[in-house]
Amino acid sequence: MQQSKYMLANERDALWGLTVSTVGYEVIGAGDPYPTRGHADGYYFTIEKGRTLNEYQLLYNPEGEGWFESTHCPRTRIKAGDMFLVFPGEWHTYYPDPAKGWKSYWIGFKGKNMDDRVKAGFLSIQKPIYHIGYSAVIETLYKRAYEAAMEEAAYAQQLMAGIVNHLIGTMYSLERNIQLSRNQSQVDMINRARLRIRESLESSITIQQIAEEQGVSYSLFRKLFKEYTGLSPSTYQQELRLLRAKELLSTTDLSIKEIAYRLNFDSPDYFSAKFKAKMGCKPSDIKSQT
Repeated sequence: MQQSKYMLANERDALWGLTVSTVGYEVIGAGDPYPTRGHADGYYFTIEKGRTLNEYQLLYNPEGEGWFESTHCPRTRIKAGDMFLVFPGEWHTYYPDPAKGWKSYWIGFKGKNMDDRVKAGFLSIQKPIYHIGYSAVIETLYKRAYEAAMEEAAYAQQLMAGIVNHLIGTMYSLERNIQLSRNQSQVDMINRARLRIRESLESSITIQQIAEEQGVSYSLFRKLFKEYTGLSPSTYQQELRLLRAKELLSTTDLSIKEIAYRLNFDSPDYFSAKFKAKMGCKPSDIKSQT
C-alpha cells in the first residue's frame, strides 16, 4: 500500500528558504513487489538502476528492515527506527528486505535552509543514515505533513517547511543524544561541570581547575564538553558571565567597572567589548535604562 502527494511551489514560496515537493508513506509486506507503482515522473526507480533526484528526501522506517546504498555510502542495512537522507544529485537505491517488508514515510524538499545546514557540516552526504529508534514524535510529524499536503490550504508550503525543519531538528537531536548517552559517566561528568561553572560565575576558578576536579585532562574535558554542548567550556563560562552581567546591570547599583571585576573579566574595556559583541548594545546602554 502506498499513499503520496506531490506539491507545487511558486517563486515566493522559494524565498521562505525551503519548499516541499512530495510527501507520503508506504507499507510493504513480506514478499510484496517493490518498488510500488504510482510515483510521478522522475521519482520511480528500479532497485538495480536506482535513481538521482534534484531534491533532498528524508525517509523514516519505524517498522521492518531493508537496504540503502548511494554513491558515497556502501550498501547498508536499514533497521526499524532508522532514518536516511537522500541528497540532490546523489545516485541512490533502497528497498525493503523481501522476507520482512517495511513501513516507510518520506518527504521531499529543497531550499537554501537545507543547503546551508549541509554546507555547515550538520548533515553529510557521507553519513546519510541516522539511528534514532522508534519515535512517536517523528511519525506524528510525517502524518501531519501528509495531512497538510492533502488539505493544501493557503500557505501550505510554509506550514510544511516548518514540519520539515522540526523533523530534521528532532532527528539530529535524537541521534546525537543517543550517541552521547552511550557513555553515561561522561554525560554525568559534563553535567556536573556545567553546574560547577554556573555556580562559580563570580569566582576566579578556571576551566582547567574544573577539569582537574572532574579527574580528566583539560584537552579531553574540552573535547567532551564541546561535543555535548556545542560550545567550548571557556565560551560557555564567558557567555553565562555576560548574561549574569546583564542581570546585574539591570537590577543593582554596581558600576560597570565593579561588575567587570566581580565577574572576573580582565578589564572594564574588555568586558564592554565582549558585552556589546554578545548583546548588541553597550553596558552603559543597559545602565541608562535603569
